[in-house]
Amino acid sequence: MEVGIRKTAQIIEQVLQAESVLGLKNEACRSQFFIHPHSTSKVFLFLHGFTAGPYQFKPLGEAFFQAGYNVLIPLQPGHGRSGNWNRQNPPPLPTDIQIYQQFVLEWLQIAKTLGQKIVVGGLSTGGNLAAWLALEHPQEIDRALLFTPFLGSRYLLFDWLIKILPIYFEWFNKDAPGNFGYKGFRMKALRIFLQLGEKLAKQARSSVCVPVLMVCSEADKAVNRSKQQDFFTKVLKQQPKSWYYCFDDSLHIEHRMMTKLEDNDYEELVIILAKAFVESDLTWTQFQQMAKRITQGEAYEYIKQELNLDGLASQYLSAMMTQRFGCDHLECINPSEEKLI
Repeated sequence: MEVGIRKTAQIIEQVLQAESVLGLKNEACRSQFFIHPHSTSKVFLFLHGFTAGPYQFKPLGEAFFQAGYNVLIPLQPGHGRSGNWNRQNPPPLPTDIQIYQQFVLEWLQIAKTLGQKIVVGGLSTGGNLAAWLALEHPQEIDRALLFTPFLGSRYLLFDWLIKILPIYFEWFNKDAPGNFGYKGFRMKALRIFLQLGEKLAKQARSSVCVPVLMVCSEADKAVNRSKQQDFFTKVLKQQPKSWYYCFDDSLHIEHRMMTKLEDNDYEELVIILAKAFVESDLTWTQFQQMAKRITQGEAYEYIKQELNLDGLASQYLSAMMTQRFGCDHLECINPSEEKLI
C-alpha cells in the first residue's frame, strides 16, 4: 500500500472510531469510504444534505468505486448523532457556516492523497458546499457535481421566514421511508446555507469555476429552480464545459434524488448522468446538439465519430441516451431557458 494511502487509511480509521464513541442514530449515518489500496486517477468527495447523512451518496459512491476510483463520503459536523431531539433539545447542528467550510477544506486535503484529480459533489446544502469549493478553490478541483443545490426555497416567502424566524422546525416528510437523519432543526441552522447560496450567486458572476454538472427536477418542491438556472448561466459564461439537467415531472423525482431509499425510483439515471459528465469533455453547446440530434433519429455512432468520443465517455453517454428514461424524458434547458428536448 502506498505511503500516502496508508496514512489516509489511518485517518479514516480514526474517524470511524470517533463516530463509534460519539454514538450515531444508526449505521446509515456513518461515514462511507470506498478506497482502493492505491491512488487513483480521480477521487470523489461527496457531501450529504442538511439533517441527513452519508447514506445519500452510497449508491453513487459505490458506482464510482467500481469504476476504479477512490470515494470519500464523510459525516458532516453535528449530523447523525443519537439523542432525544425535539423543540426543547434540538440536534447539535452548527449555526456558523465556517464550521462546515473548514470541515470540507480538511477533507479536500485528505482527498489529495487519494487521487490525481478531485471531483466534489453534494446534494442540497451539500451542493452549496461543493459549489463553494468549486468557486473558492478551482485550481485544486477538477469538477463539481451539484445535485439540486439549496440556492433558495421554491417560494420566496419561505426564504423570508428562514431568515427571521427563531423557531424549531420539523420536516413535513419526517417519517418518509429512507429518512435516517434528524426530523427537525433550529431554523438558524438552515439560515446559514441560504445565506451561503446568496453569496454563491453573486460570486459566480465573475469567479473562475471548474466544470459543473447541475442536476435538478421539476418535481422538486423544496428549492427554487430559477435560481439554480441563473447560477448555471453565470457559471457557464466562465466554464463552457458545464452541463445542466432537469428531470421531467413525470418521473416524480423529488428533492432527495440520490437513492431509491428516498424519493428516486430511478437512481440509475443519476449515476449514468454523473458518469457521463465526469468522463466527457463535451461543452454544453456540444452536448445540447448531440442530444437534439439523437432525439431526431440521427445515429449515435456517427455523432460519436464526429465529436471524437471514445472510451468511458462514449460508453456512459450512449447508455444515458438509450435508457428507457433517457433524453426523451430529460428536460435539457439552455441558459435562456429555451427547451431543446
